[in-house]
Amino acid sequence: MPDNPYGGPGPDHIFGGGVAETLLHPAVLVGMLVAIILLWTLPRKYAMAPLLFGAFMIPLGQQIYLGGMHWQVLRIIILCGLLRVAVMKFTSRKGLLAGGFNAVDQAFLVCMLVQAACFALLYMQTQALVNQFGFLADYVGGYFLVRVLIRDEADIYLTLKCLAVITVVLAITMVREQMAQQNVFGLLGGVDPTPAIREGKIRSQGVFQHALTAGTFAATLLPLFFLLWYNGKSRVMGAAGMIGCTVMTICSNSSTPLLAYGAGLVGVCFWPIRKDMRRVRWGLVIGLVALNIVMKAPMWFIIAHIDLTGSSSGYHRAELVDQFLRHIGDWWLIGTKDAQNWGWDMWDQQNQFVNVGETGGLAALALLIAVISRSFAKIGKARKVVSGKRREWMLWFLGAALFANVVAFFGVNYFDQSRMTWFALLAMISAATAAAVPAQRAKASLEAQPEQEEAAGMETLSSQVLA
Repeated sequence: MPDNPYGGPGPDHIFGGGVAETLLHPAVLVGMLVAIILLWTLPRKYAMAPLLFGAFMIPLGQQIYLGGMHWQVLRIIILCGLLRVAVMKFTSRKGLLAGGFNAVDQAFLVCMLVQAACFALLYMQTQALVNQFGFLADYVGGYFLVRVLIRDEADIYLTLKCLAVITVVLAITMVREQMAQQNVFGLLGGVDPTPAIREGKIRSQGVFQHALTAGTFAATLLPLFFLLWYNGKSRVMGAAGMIGCTVMTICSNSSTPLLAYGAGLVGVCFWPIRKDMRRVRWGLVIGLVALNIVMKAPMWFIIAHIDLTGSSSGYHRAELVDQFLRHIGDWWLIGTKDAQNWGWDMWDQQNQFVNVGETGGLAALALLIAVISRSFAKIGKARKVVSGKRREWMLWFLGAALFANVVAFFGVNYFDQSRMTWFALLAMISAATAAAVPAQRAKASLEAQPEQEEAAGMETLSSQVLA
Protein backbone atom coordinates (compact mmCIF):
# COMPACT_ATOMS: atom_id res chain seq x y z
CA MET A 1 0.00 0.00 0.00
CA PRO A 2 1.17 3.59 -0.62
CA ASP A 3 1.77 6.27 1.97
CA ASN A 4 -1.21 6.78 4.22
CA PRO A 5 -3.81 8.85 2.31
CA TYR A 6 -5.05 10.32 5.58
CA GLY A 7 -1.85 12.22 6.18
CA GLY A 8 0.02 9.92 8.56
CA PRO A 9 3.78 9.61 8.54
CA GLY A 10 4.03 6.20 6.93
CA PRO A 11 2.39 3.39 4.95
CA ASP A 12 -0.96 2.07 6.05
CA HIS A 13 -0.84 4.23 9.15
CA ILE A 14 -4.53 3.84 9.82
CA PHE A 15 -3.91 0.18 10.57
CA GLY A 16 -1.05 0.87 12.93
CA GLY A 17 1.97 1.46 10.76
CA GLY A 18 1.74 -1.61 8.54
CA VAL A 19 3.99 -3.77 10.75
CA ALA A 20 2.56 -7.30 11.00
CA GLU A 21 3.00 -7.77 14.73
CA THR A 22 1.19 -7.13 17.99
CA LEU A 23 2.32 -4.19 20.10
CA LEU A 24 0.47 -4.25 23.40
CA HIS A 25 2.06 -3.22 26.68
CA PRO A 26 0.70 -5.12 29.73
CA ALA A 27 -0.38 -1.86 31.34
CA VAL A 28 -2.23 -0.91 28.15
CA LEU A 29 -3.96 -4.31 28.08
CA VAL A 30 -5.20 -3.77 31.63
CA GLY A 31 -6.29 -0.22 30.80
CA MET A 32 -8.15 -1.40 27.70
CA LEU A 33 -10.02 -4.12 29.62
CA VAL A 34 -10.96 -1.67 32.37
CA ALA A 35 -12.22 0.85 29.80
CA ILE A 36 -14.33 -1.81 28.05
CA ILE A 37 -15.80 -3.10 31.31
CA LEU A 38 -16.69 0.43 32.43
CA LEU A 39 -18.09 1.27 29.00
CA TRP A 40 -20.43 -1.70 29.35
CA THR A 41 -21.37 -1.43 33.03
CA LEU A 42 -21.56 2.29 33.79
CA PRO A 43 -24.84 4.12 33.27
CA ARG A 44 -25.02 5.62 29.80
CA LYS A 45 -24.48 9.18 31.10
CA TYR A 46 -21.06 8.20 32.54
CA ALA A 47 -19.88 5.95 29.70
CA MET A 48 -18.18 8.83 27.90
CA ALA A 49 -15.45 8.92 30.57
CA PRO A 50 -13.83 5.51 29.86
CA LEU A 51 -14.08 6.15 26.11
CA LEU A 52 -12.20 9.45 26.39
CA PHE A 53 -9.55 8.18 28.78
CA GLY A 54 -9.03 5.13 26.59
CA ALA A 55 -8.62 7.36 23.54
CA PHE A 56 -6.25 9.92 25.05
CA MET A 57 -4.23 7.94 27.55
CA ILE A 58 -3.18 5.14 25.17
CA PRO A 59 -0.92 5.67 22.11
CA LEU A 60 -2.69 4.90 18.84
CA GLY A 61 0.10 2.50 17.86
CA GLN A 62 -0.86 0.07 20.63
CA GLN A 63 -2.55 -2.74 18.73
CA ILE A 64 -3.27 -6.42 18.31
CA TYR A 65 -2.39 -8.02 14.99
CA LEU A 66 -5.01 -10.67 14.28
CA GLY A 67 -6.44 -12.16 11.12
CA GLY A 68 -4.24 -10.03 8.91
CA MET A 69 -5.57 -6.83 10.47
CA HIS A 70 -4.28 -4.31 12.99
CA TRP A 71 -6.81 -3.94 15.79
CA GLN A 72 -5.82 -0.74 17.50
CA VAL A 73 -6.84 -0.41 21.15
CA LEU A 74 -9.04 2.61 20.39
CA ARG A 75 -10.75 0.69 17.60
CA ILE A 76 -11.44 -2.24 19.91
CA ILE A 77 -12.92 0.08 22.53
CA ILE A 78 -15.12 1.75 19.91
CA LEU A 79 -16.40 -1.58 18.57
CA CYS A 80 -17.18 -2.77 22.11
CA GLY A 81 -19.02 0.49 22.70
CA LEU A 82 -21.06 -0.06 19.54
CA LEU A 83 -22.08 -3.48 20.85
CA ARG A 84 -23.55 -1.74 23.88
CA VAL A 85 -25.34 0.69 21.56
CA ALA A 86 -26.86 -2.28 19.71
CA VAL A 87 -28.15 -3.67 23.00
CA MET A 88 -29.53 -0.24 23.93
CA LYS A 89 -31.34 -0.09 20.59
CA PHE A 90 -33.34 -3.20 21.40
CA THR A 91 -33.90 -2.52 25.10
CA SER A 92 -34.73 1.20 25.12
CA ARG A 93 -37.85 2.83 23.76
CA LYS A 94 -36.19 6.24 23.60
CA GLY A 95 -34.28 7.45 20.57
CA LEU A 96 -30.53 6.96 20.74
CA LEU A 97 -29.56 10.28 19.13
CA ALA A 98 -30.36 13.70 20.58
CA GLY A 99 -32.62 15.41 18.06
CA GLY A 100 -32.77 12.27 15.93
CA PHE A 101 -30.73 11.53 12.81
CA ASN A 102 -30.18 15.13 11.74
CA ALA A 103 -28.73 16.93 8.72
CA VAL A 104 -25.20 16.99 10.19
CA ASP A 105 -25.31 13.22 10.79
CA GLN A 106 -26.47 12.65 7.23
CA ALA A 107 -23.69 14.74 5.69
CA PHE A 108 -21.05 13.15 7.93
CA LEU A 109 -22.15 9.58 7.21
CA VAL A 110 -22.37 10.06 3.45
CA CYS A 111 -18.99 11.85 3.44
CA MET A 112 -17.33 8.88 5.14
CA LEU A 113 -19.04 6.35 2.86
CA VAL A 114 -18.01 8.31 -0.24
CA GLN A 115 -14.40 8.43 0.95
CA ALA A 116 -14.35 4.69 1.65
CA ALA A 117 -15.92 3.84 -1.71
CA CYS A 118 -13.55 6.12 -3.64
CA PHE A 119 -10.50 4.68 -1.89
CA ALA A 120 -11.58 1.14 -2.75
CA LEU A 121 -12.17 2.13 -6.38
CA LEU A 122 -8.79 3.87 -6.60
CA TYR A 123 -6.77 0.84 -5.51
CA MET A 124 -9.01 -2.10 -6.45
CA GLN A 125 -7.25 -4.37 -3.98
CA THR A 126 -8.46 -6.59 -1.17
CA GLN A 127 -6.14 -4.79 1.22
CA ALA A 128 -7.84 -1.52 0.30
CA LEU A 129 -11.19 -2.96 1.38
CA VAL A 130 -9.66 -4.14 4.65
CA ASN A 131 -8.15 -0.69 5.14
CA GLN A 132 -11.52 0.98 4.66
CA PHE A 133 -13.22 -1.36 7.09
CA GLY A 134 -10.87 0.05 9.70
CA PHE A 135 -11.50 3.59 8.48
CA LEU A 136 -15.27 3.23 8.78
CA ALA A 137 -14.99 1.55 12.19
CA ASP A 138 -12.81 4.41 13.46
CA TYR A 139 -14.68 7.34 11.94
CA VAL A 140 -18.31 6.30 11.49
CA GLY A 141 -18.27 4.03 14.53
CA GLY A 142 -16.47 6.58 16.68
CA TYR A 143 -18.72 9.44 15.62
CA PHE A 144 -22.03 7.68 16.24
CA LEU A 145 -20.83 6.16 19.51
CA VAL A 146 -20.06 9.67 20.75
CA ARG A 147 -23.42 10.91 19.41
CA VAL A 148 -25.23 8.26 21.44
CA LEU A 149 -23.29 9.06 24.62
CA ILE A 150 -23.72 12.87 24.43
CA ARG A 151 -27.43 13.65 24.52
CA ASP A 152 -28.00 16.60 26.80
CA GLU A 153 -26.40 19.47 28.70
CA ALA A 154 -25.27 17.25 31.58
CA ASP A 155 -23.44 14.97 29.13
CA ILE A 156 -21.72 17.99 27.59
CA TYR A 157 -20.37 19.18 30.93
CA LEU A 158 -19.26 15.68 31.96
CA THR A 159 -17.37 15.34 28.66
CA LEU A 160 -15.66 18.69 29.21
CA LYS A 161 -14.66 17.76 32.76
CA CYS A 162 -13.05 14.55 31.48
CA LEU A 163 -11.24 16.48 28.75
CA ALA A 164 -10.01 19.01 31.32
CA VAL A 165 -8.42 16.23 33.40
CA ILE A 166 -6.92 14.62 30.30
CA THR A 167 -5.52 17.94 29.10
CA VAL A 168 -3.83 18.63 32.43
CA VAL A 169 -2.20 15.18 32.44
CA LEU A 170 -1.03 15.52 28.85
CA ALA A 171 0.28 19.03 29.53
CA ILE A 172 2.47 17.67 32.33
CA THR A 173 3.88 14.94 30.08
CA MET A 174 4.57 17.45 27.29
CA VAL A 175 6.40 19.77 29.67
CA ARG A 176 8.52 16.79 30.67
CA GLU A 177 9.32 16.23 26.99
CA GLN A 178 10.62 19.78 26.83
CA MET A 179 12.79 19.29 29.91
CA ALA A 180 14.05 15.71 29.49
CA GLN A 181 13.56 15.22 25.72
CA GLN A 182 11.74 11.98 26.48
CA ASN A 183 8.12 11.12 25.80
CA VAL A 184 6.73 9.05 28.68
CA PHE A 185 4.16 7.47 26.35
CA GLY A 186 7.07 6.22 24.26
CA LEU A 187 7.90 3.87 27.14
CA LEU A 188 4.68 2.04 26.34
CA GLY A 189 5.35 1.91 22.61
CA GLY A 190 3.28 3.06 19.66
CA VAL A 191 4.66 6.61 19.71
CA ASP A 192 8.18 8.02 19.34
CA PRO A 193 10.04 8.03 22.69
CA THR A 194 12.08 11.07 21.61
CA PRO A 195 10.31 14.27 20.53
CA ALA A 196 11.04 15.85 17.17
CA ILE A 197 13.23 18.96 17.05
CA ARG A 198 12.88 21.64 14.37
CA GLU A 199 15.14 24.68 14.18
CA GLY A 200 16.37 23.87 17.68
CA LYS A 201 12.86 23.80 19.16
CA ILE A 202 11.45 20.67 20.79
CA ARG A 203 8.00 19.77 19.48
CA SER A 204 6.23 17.81 22.21
CA GLN A 205 3.58 15.36 21.06
CA GLY A 206 2.49 13.45 24.15
CA VAL A 207 0.21 10.52 23.36
CA PHE A 208 -0.48 11.75 19.83
CA GLN A 209 1.16 10.69 16.59
CA HIS A 210 2.49 14.17 15.85
CA ALA A 211 3.06 17.49 17.61
CA LEU A 212 0.61 19.13 15.19
CA THR A 213 -2.32 17.01 16.31
CA ALA A 214 -1.27 17.28 19.96
CA GLY A 215 -1.29 21.08 19.84
CA THR A 216 -4.44 21.29 17.73
CA PHE A 217 -6.32 18.95 20.08
CA ALA A 218 -5.53 21.34 22.93
CA ALA A 219 -6.02 24.63 21.09
CA THR A 220 -9.51 23.82 19.79
CA LEU A 221 -10.66 22.96 23.33
CA LEU A 222 -10.07 26.47 24.69
CA PRO A 223 -13.59 27.84 23.97
CA LEU A 224 -15.11 24.69 25.47
CA PHE A 225 -13.18 25.19 28.70
CA PHE A 226 -14.47 28.77 28.76
CA LEU A 227 -17.92 27.18 28.61
CA LEU A 228 -17.07 24.87 31.51
CA TRP A 229 -15.78 27.82 33.53
CA TYR A 230 -18.79 30.00 32.67
CA ASN A 231 -21.15 27.28 33.87
CA GLY A 232 -20.22 28.33 37.41
CA LYS A 233 -20.33 24.87 38.93
CA SER A 234 -17.01 23.80 37.43
CA ARG A 235 -14.82 26.88 37.53
CA VAL A 236 -11.82 25.00 38.91
CA MET A 237 -12.04 22.32 36.20
CA GLY A 238 -12.58 24.97 33.55
CA ALA A 239 -9.57 26.98 34.68
CA ALA A 240 -7.43 23.84 34.88
CA GLY A 241 -8.48 22.93 31.34
CA MET A 242 -7.58 26.40 30.07
CA ILE A 243 -4.12 26.20 31.64
CA GLY A 244 -3.58 22.67 30.37
CA CYS A 245 -4.59 23.41 26.77
CA THR A 246 -2.46 26.57 26.76
CA VAL A 247 0.61 24.66 27.94
CA MET A 248 0.02 21.90 25.38
CA THR A 249 -0.37 24.44 22.56
CA ILE A 250 2.90 26.15 23.49
CA CYS A 251 4.83 22.90 23.95
CA SER A 252 3.81 21.65 20.49
CA ASN A 253 5.83 24.54 18.95
CA SER A 254 3.61 24.59 15.86
CA SER A 255 1.91 27.50 14.12
CA THR A 256 -1.35 25.70 13.31
CA PRO A 257 -2.26 25.10 16.98
CA LEU A 258 -1.39 28.71 17.81
CA LEU A 259 -3.64 29.94 14.99
CA ALA A 260 -6.47 27.68 16.17
CA TYR A 261 -5.96 28.92 19.72
CA GLY A 262 -6.18 32.53 18.53
CA ALA A 263 -9.23 31.73 16.38
CA GLY A 264 -11.03 30.33 19.41
CA LEU A 265 -10.29 33.50 21.38
CA VAL A 266 -11.46 35.70 18.50
CA GLY A 267 -14.66 33.66 18.23
CA VAL A 268 -15.38 34.17 21.92
CA CYS A 269 -14.61 37.90 21.73
CA PHE A 270 -17.07 38.38 18.86
CA TRP A 271 -19.94 37.92 21.33
CA PRO A 272 -20.75 41.69 21.54
CA ILE A 273 -21.36 41.83 17.78
CA ARG A 274 -23.22 38.53 17.56
CA LYS A 275 -26.20 40.21 15.89
CA ASP A 276 -24.00 41.61 13.13
CA MET A 277 -22.24 38.40 12.12
CA ARG A 278 -23.82 38.51 8.67
CA ARG A 279 -21.92 41.74 7.99
CA VAL A 280 -18.75 40.23 9.42
CA ARG A 281 -19.01 37.24 7.08
CA TRP A 282 -19.61 39.43 4.04
CA GLY A 283 -16.77 41.70 5.10
CA LEU A 284 -14.46 38.70 5.30
CA VAL A 285 -15.48 37.55 1.82
CA ILE A 286 -15.01 41.02 0.33
CA GLY A 287 -11.64 41.36 2.06
CA LEU A 288 -10.39 38.04 0.65
CA VAL A 289 -11.56 38.97 -2.86
CA ALA A 290 -9.78 42.34 -2.56
CA LEU A 291 -6.60 40.61 -1.41
CA ASN A 292 -6.79 38.24 -4.35
CA ILE A 293 -6.98 41.23 -6.69
CA VAL A 294 -4.03 43.14 -5.26
CA MET A 295 -1.74 40.19 -4.44
CA LYS A 296 0.67 38.86 -7.04
CA ALA A 297 0.02 35.30 -5.87
CA PRO A 298 -3.39 33.71 -5.13
CA MET A 299 -4.91 34.67 -1.79
CA TRP A 300 -4.18 31.27 -0.21
CA PHE A 301 -0.49 32.15 -0.27
CA ILE A 302 -1.24 34.32 2.76
CA ILE A 303 -0.64 31.05 4.60
CA ALA A 304 2.97 31.10 3.40
CA HIS A 305 3.62 34.30 5.37
CA ILE A 306 2.34 32.91 8.67
CA ASP A 307 5.14 31.76 10.96
CA LEU A 308 4.39 32.02 14.66
CA THR A 309 7.22 29.79 15.85
CA GLY A 310 10.13 30.65 13.56
CA SER A 311 10.14 27.11 12.18
CA SER A 312 6.79 26.77 10.42
CA SER A 313 6.19 25.24 6.99
CA GLY A 314 3.62 27.78 5.86
CA TYR A 315 4.87 27.77 2.28
CA HIS A 316 4.25 24.02 2.07
CA ARG A 317 0.65 24.53 3.25
CA ALA A 318 0.08 27.24 0.65
CA GLU A 319 1.69 25.17 -2.11
CA LEU A 320 -0.43 22.19 -1.08
CA VAL A 321 -3.64 24.18 -1.61
CA ASP A 322 -2.28 25.63 -4.86
CA GLN A 323 -1.39 22.27 -6.37
CA PHE A 324 -4.65 20.79 -5.12
CA LEU A 325 -6.63 23.39 -7.06
CA ARG A 326 -4.38 23.24 -10.12
CA HIS A 327 -4.90 19.48 -10.36
CA ILE A 328 -8.63 19.44 -9.78
CA GLY A 329 -9.00 17.34 -12.92
CA ASP A 330 -7.01 14.57 -11.24
CA TRP A 331 -9.09 14.21 -8.10
CA TRP A 332 -12.59 15.65 -8.56
CA LEU A 333 -14.28 12.34 -9.42
CA ILE A 334 -12.96 9.73 -6.94
CA GLY A 335 -9.84 11.34 -5.51
CA THR A 336 -6.29 10.50 -6.51
CA LYS A 337 -3.40 8.31 -5.44
CA ASP A 338 -0.78 10.30 -7.37
CA ALA A 339 -0.68 13.55 -5.39
CA GLN A 340 2.97 12.92 -4.49
CA ASN A 341 3.80 13.57 -8.16
CA TRP A 342 2.46 17.14 -8.03
CA GLY A 343 5.59 18.49 -6.39
CA TRP A 344 7.97 18.24 -3.47
CA ASP A 345 6.35 16.87 -0.29
CA MET A 346 2.86 16.92 -1.82
CA TRP A 347 2.16 13.48 -0.30
CA ASP A 348 1.89 15.15 3.13
CA GLN A 349 -1.80 16.06 3.25
CA GLN A 350 -1.75 18.27 6.32
CA ASN A 351 -4.91 20.11 5.34
CA GLN A 352 -8.26 18.55 6.18
CA PHE A 353 -9.98 19.92 3.07
CA VAL A 354 -7.20 18.76 0.75
CA ASN A 355 -7.08 15.41 2.48
CA VAL A 356 -10.81 14.77 2.04
CA GLY A 357 -10.77 15.95 -1.58
CA GLU A 358 -7.82 13.76 -2.53
CA THR A 359 -9.35 10.69 -0.88
CA GLY A 360 -13.01 11.17 -1.75
CA GLY A 361 -13.24 13.58 -4.65
CA LEU A 362 -15.33 16.72 -4.97
CA ALA A 363 -18.42 15.04 -3.50
CA ALA A 364 -16.65 14.20 -0.22
CA LEU A 365 -15.20 17.71 -0.01
CA ALA A 366 -18.65 19.24 -0.51
CA LEU A 367 -20.05 16.98 2.20
CA LEU A 368 -17.32 18.02 4.67
CA ILE A 369 -18.20 21.64 3.99
CA ALA A 370 -21.87 20.70 4.49
CA VAL A 371 -21.06 19.22 7.91
CA ILE A 372 -19.43 22.50 8.92
CA SER A 373 -22.04 24.83 7.42
CA ARG A 374 -24.98 22.83 8.81
CA SER A 375 -23.38 22.85 12.25
CA PHE A 376 -22.97 26.63 12.15
CA ALA A 377 -26.55 26.97 10.89
CA LYS A 378 -27.92 24.84 13.74
CA ILE A 379 -26.05 26.94 16.29
CA GLY A 380 -27.22 30.23 14.75
CA LYS A 381 -30.89 29.22 14.58
CA ALA A 382 -30.88 27.80 18.11
CA ARG A 383 -29.17 30.86 19.60
CA LYS A 384 -31.95 33.12 18.34
CA VAL A 385 -34.71 31.22 20.12
CA VAL A 386 -33.18 29.90 23.37
CA SER A 387 -34.23 31.55 26.60
CA GLY A 388 -31.60 32.72 29.06
CA LYS A 389 -28.14 34.15 28.54
CA ARG A 390 -26.48 31.00 29.89
CA ARG A 391 -27.89 28.82 27.10
CA GLU A 392 -27.05 31.46 24.51
CA TRP A 393 -23.47 31.58 25.79
CA MET A 394 -23.24 27.78 25.56
CA LEU A 395 -24.14 27.87 21.88
CA TRP A 396 -21.75 30.74 21.26
CA PHE A 397 -18.83 28.89 22.87
CA LEU A 398 -19.64 25.82 20.77
CA GLY A 399 -19.61 28.02 17.66
CA ALA A 400 -16.23 29.48 18.67
CA ALA A 401 -14.82 25.95 19.06
CA LEU A 402 -16.19 25.02 15.64
CA PHE A 403 -14.53 28.10 14.14
CA ALA A 404 -11.22 27.14 15.79
CA ASN A 405 -11.44 23.69 14.18
CA VAL A 406 -12.14 25.17 10.75
CA VAL A 407 -9.04 27.36 11.04
CA ALA A 408 -7.00 24.34 12.16
CA PHE A 409 -8.21 22.36 9.12
CA PHE A 410 -6.01 24.55 6.90
CA GLY A 411 -2.86 23.26 8.59
CA VAL A 412 -3.60 19.74 9.81
CA ASN A 413 -5.86 16.75 9.30
CA TYR A 414 -7.10 14.65 12.19
CA PHE A 415 -5.48 11.34 11.32
CA ASP A 416 -4.99 10.10 14.89
CA GLN A 417 -7.10 10.08 18.08
CA SER A 418 -7.50 13.86 17.83
CA ARG A 419 -10.51 13.10 15.64
CA MET A 420 -12.42 12.06 18.78
CA THR A 421 -12.67 15.68 19.98
CA TRP A 422 -14.00 16.68 16.55
CA PHE A 423 -16.69 14.00 16.90
CA ALA A 424 -17.43 15.15 20.44
CA LEU A 425 -17.83 18.77 19.32
CA LEU A 426 -20.30 17.82 16.59
CA ALA A 427 -22.21 15.68 19.10
CA MET A 428 -22.31 18.57 21.59
CA ILE A 429 -23.70 20.87 18.90
CA SER A 430 -26.43 18.38 18.05
CA ALA A 431 -27.29 17.86 21.72
CA ALA A 432 -27.31 21.58 22.57
CA THR A 433 -29.38 22.59 19.54
CA ALA A 434 -31.83 19.69 19.95
CA ALA A 435 -33.01 21.30 23.19
CA ALA A 436 -33.90 24.43 21.21
CA VAL A 437 -36.07 22.63 18.64
CA PRO A 438 -39.35 23.01 20.63
CA ALA A 439 -38.66 26.73 21.00
CA GLN A 440 -37.96 27.01 17.27
CA ARG A 441 -41.27 25.30 16.47
CA ALA A 442 -43.14 27.51 18.91
CA LYS A 443 -41.63 30.64 17.37
CA ALA A 444 -42.47 29.44 13.87
CA SER A 445 -46.03 28.74 15.00
CA LEU A 446 -46.40 32.23 16.47
CA GLU A 447 -45.02 33.82 13.31
CA ALA A 448 -47.40 31.78 11.17
CA GLN A 449 -50.47 32.55 13.35
CA PRO A 450 -51.07 36.13 12.07
CA GLU A 451 -50.85 34.90 8.48
CA GLN A 452 -53.35 32.13 9.23
CA GLU A 453 -55.71 34.60 10.93
CA GLU A 454 -55.40 36.98 7.98
CA ALA A 455 -56.12 34.16 5.54
CA ALA A 456 -59.13 33.08 7.60
CA GLY A 457 -60.42 36.67 7.63
CA MET A 458 -60.06 36.98 3.88
CA GLU A 459 -61.91 33.71 3.41
CA THR A 460 -64.78 34.92 5.64
CA LEU A 461 -64.95 38.23 3.78
CA SER A 462 -65.03 36.42 0.41
CA SER A 463 -67.85 34.21 1.62
CA GLN A 464 -69.89 37.25 2.72
CA VAL A 465 -69.36 39.01 -0.63
CA LEU A 466 -70.39 35.93 -2.59
CA ALA A 467 -73.45 35.53 -0.39
